[in-house]
Amino acid sequence: MTDLRIDASVPGLDEQTADLAEAAEAAGFDGIWAPELDFDPVLPLPVVAEHTTDIELGTRIATAFTKSPMVLALQGWDLQRYSDGRFVLGIGTQVKGHNERRFSVDFEWERPGPRLREVVESIKHIWDVFDGEADELEYDGEFYQFSLLPEAFNPGPLDSGPPDIWVAGVNEYNLKMAGGTADGLCMHVFNTPEYTEEVIEPTVRAGAEQMDRPFEEVTLSASPFVITGDESRREARREEVRSRIAFYGSTRTYHDVLELHGWEDVGMELHELSKEDAWGEMYELVTDEMVETFAVEAPPAELADEIRDVYGGVADRVQLEFDPSEPFWEDVVGAL
Repeated sequence: MTDLRIDASVPGLDEQTADLAEAAEAAGFDGIWAPELDFDPVLPLPVVAEHTTDIELGTRIATAFTKSPMVLALQGWDLQRYSDGRFVLGIGTQVKGHNERRFSVDFEWERPGPRLREVVESIKHIWDVFDGEADELEYDGEFYQFSLLPEAFNPGPLDSGPPDIWVAGVNEYNLKMAGGTADGLCMHVFNTPEYTEEVIEPTVRAGAEQMDRPFEEVTLSASPFVITGDESRREARREEVRSRIAFYGSTRTYHDVLELHGWEDVGMELHELSKEDAWGEMYELVTDEMVETFAVEAPPAELADEIRDVYGGVADRVQLEFDPSEPFWEDVVGAL
């Protein structure tokens, strides 16, 4: 692992986006990422690029199956050009229910891991064509086929070259695929240092070795729950983290993390209660021990040391929930 890089996130496009981007760069953050939650992950990034000079920026993550890989490839190419080579395309599958019922993705949900692999492969091939490294567009996969790119629709090469592609992964297939095919892994926030060390790192490493590439070429990006601030803020934040553990823990896709710690029964209880919208009862199932295991907690003066101790040996980057109104972040990032 290299020295830790420290990243922030931008919560969508609004009147504060430019100020947040400038504040993150001034505080010393290495990257700033936009997730796909209740806002679009791409729209804030031109503003971030325009109001910064050195900080990296990207999607962490954009949903992979809600757009054609060609659309993702064009968006990534435009943002790489506009940011002078600072863009990273982070993509992930999202879970079945959201694809089918929130996004109305029009395909039968099967083998999402191999489908995600083809998204990565096809985007890289499209970028090779844009960059002049491939003569013609000819990707013929099981899920995606691309064979038509008239010259008028080819944006041409970039001085910076193509962006990197990171993928989100929790299960074995996607972790191995990150190691073998992608440039980085976006670890889920529903994660623990133990799961990172015992499952994620060796599985990504195995995927890299399988494809005969150096493991060091794969960036491991963590995004842990962080509890900091004064005591009253930390107490409020603990309850926020408790509710998010209950929310994510109710999704069976993420139960591998709970199983490692012996909490798989809690996960099944959370899943059953979520179907009844019994959120109050769900929060009560999340113990203080679970909050301590999932979150990095320390007062601001000790936070840098705690982050380094917890993730310094198992991640290349750590994303923190940056709030420019809190004055301690420049000291924390400086210490890291």
